[in-house]
Amino acid sequence: MQIVRQLDPLRDALAELRKPGLKIGLVPTMGALHAGHMRLVEVAREHCDAVVASIFVNPTQFGEGEDLDAYPRQEAADAALLEAAGVELLWAPTADQMYPSGYATSVSVSGISDGLCGAARPGHFDGVATVVAKLFNQTRPDAAFFGEKDYQQLAVIRRMARDLDFTHDIVGVPTVRDPDGLALSSRNAYLTEQQRADAVALPETMREVAGAIAAGGDVATILAEGRARIVAAGFHKIDYLELRDADTLLALDKFSQPARLFAAAHIGRTRLIDNIPVS
Repeated sequence: MQIVRQLDPLRDALAELRKPGLKIGLVPTMGALHAGHMRLVEVAREHCDAVVASIFVNPTQFGEGEDLDAYPRQEAADAALLEAAGVELLWAPTADQMYPSGYATSVSVSGISDGLCGAARPGHFDGVATVVAKLFNQTRPDAAFFGEKDYQQLAVIRRMARDLDFTHDIVGVPTVRDPDGLALSSRNAYLTEQQRADAVALPETMREVAGAIAAGGDVATILAEGRARIVAAGFHKIDYLELRDADTLLALDKFSQPARLFAAAHIGRTRLIDNIPVS
């Protein structure tokens, strides 16, 4: 596996991969890889002839007071996992390659980035859209693979790709979970043993809430009861527990398909997000 950090060598390496006419899949990450990331690589290998992974902890998607400095960085271990999975090229750019001196451009996707994490983390999705647009331009993949755990992010990227005429496929991959149901996340590493035990209340409550809504219960009442259960389980702050249209992400006060339940809650110093379909 090649590890490339500068743009010119990246272009040369990609040109060599394309010479035999290989279809290239891109798996963008911020590192601290877990089984969820590796599932993206696995699906990319199923769809494409060669896989390019990227690792870049993107500062523009972190807000003031968020965990940019503390975000786990373990490139050597991540590279070993990617190489073992058969990834052909790791794009691990330096900060100056992504944001050179005087950089002044931002990509903003309005509407679908409003609410949910867009409300809780102002500017976050501008940073996501900008860095992903750059990654698309740098690697020019035939397909790019993103986890459904960050469902609003996936929706933002799909809208951006449509609006800016990126022609490659955007493939969403279902959330990978631990056996107890907690969605895998790099930030799970922040949890203490007790917090990890308590955190399973989030997916458990979401499943109960989704079932009650699908059964025809009053949406506002069920969501309020769900928030109370999450707090009682040890979460000290809830950013949202909301029912949204799965395509437009517009808020729903009555159940209609396709619908999805979204949650973000804080336990200790860790903010966990999750989403599940309601059907």
